[in-house]
Amino acid sequence: MRGRKPSFSIQLSTSHRQELERWLRSTTLQQGLARRARLLLLLHEGGRTLKDAAQTAGLTVRNARKWVQRYLAQGLPGLRDKPGRGRKPAFSPYGGPPPGQDGLRTAG
Repeated sequence: MRGRKPSFSIQLSTSHRQELERWLRSTTLQQGLARRARLLLLLHEGGRTLKDAAQTAGLTVRNARKWVQRYLAQGLPGLRDKPGRGRKPAFSPYGGPPPGQDGLRTAG
């Protein structure tokens, strides 16, 4: 058979497959996790290329490759988002003035 071979072969254990299927059925799970679960389940079924599975799951090929590699290296915990970089919040979620300020500013 001519053409490209599937670049990733995913063999999910029964417990991982059941967990990913539970993620797909969940109504409160983040959409990104559901897409990653769908990608892995499509690749587990076999007969699909990474490009086809990524397109069906709603991901780019580059992102699909990243998530498959993270799953192969770390398992299900690797599918969660890493903590984001960026600016720390200016206001505490617990209320109160920001550090270094003691209340209202005076205009003047």
